[in-house]
Amino acid sequence: MNMSSSPSSSASASSSWLSGIVRGRSDKPGSIKMAAESVSGGGDSVGPVNRNHQFKGLMFKYGPKPIQVAFKTGNYKQQVIFIGGLTDGFLATEYLEPLAIALEKEKWSLVQFLMSSSYTGYGTSSLQQDSLEIDQLISYLINKEESEGVVLLGHSTGCQDIVHYLRTSAACSRAVRAAILQAPVSDREYRATLPETPAMIDLASEMISNGRGLELMPKDADPCAPMTASRYYSLCAYMGDDDMFSSDLSDDQLKQRLGHMANTPCQVMFSMADEYVPEYVDKKALVKRLCKAMGGAEKVEIEWGNHSLSNRVEEAVQSIISFVKFEGPKGWDDPWS
Repeated sequence: MNMSSSPSSSASASSSWLSGIVRGRSDKPGSIKMAAESVSGGGDSVGPVNRNHQFKGLMFKYGPKPIQVAFKTGNYKQQVIFIGGLTDGFLATEYLEPLAIALEKEKWSLVQFLMSSSYTGYGTSSLQQDSLEIDQLISYLINKEESEGVVLLGHSTGCQDIVHYLRTSAACSRAVRAAILQAPVSDREYRATLPETPAMIDLASEMISNGRGLELMPKDADPCAPMTASRYYSLCAYMGDDDMFSSDLSDDQLKQRLGHMANTPCQVMFSMADEYVPEYVDKKALVKRLCKAMGGAEKVEIEWGNHSLSNRVEEAVQSIISFVKFEGPKGWDDPWS
């Protein structure tokens, strides 16, 4: 979910890097310009972002598709990978600029990337496709950038991506040291507040039953992007693939969907004024239940924070850095043993 501006074949990992991977124990889009090199003039050449808000770093392709482009600030062997939500692409949230600067001080790189579901591609993609492309990105970082491990930072529906990816047990998922879920909200509960949703769910179900799951829904299903019946059902239907954080799921259902996250150090950052969480939802109770289902994830409640934390940027960065630092200095287990 990220409707603030509206709501993969995997590369095989070679065995050459297996022994070197380590893992830890236990709202508005900005108008920031990106630059691959330092700029002259009023810019500041120190750090990953200069005074003109221009990012400096490395842009690279991590897979064969034209969309598979990533941008890395900082030249370090530990990376935080930002995974955006629906409609997101580069510079999706306002906290990414100060986060890149803060990570630089801790000798971590920030990686932003595009995948098939970025921008208006979300309606014709899936969690499965996102997971394949996340794996390709991590494989690239391991083999080309000598990564020593990554932290996954999901925003909105990017949180579903992380949960699904870590369930797949893909080879490169073992390089994930920790995960941060920022604004893990229910697309289903939000879309249930829209008048057209019930009829569209029925239509999507009918199309899937008739073998037309990959065909497009009517434009009314989502005016922001083309939407297949399968993707619509996944986002909007009870117990659809994307339905992981709904308040009406039982404790057993939440554990079934989130329980495997107990194997990865995890922080849940919940905005207590999230505009995409219906008013009837008890946010404090929900985030407590989510953390419990994940086996005791760290809970962070951002009072008055909106969905993208554009009004609580400093708190967002502090929470992320605190978690990364907490997990980072510990000794790492070798996941291949």
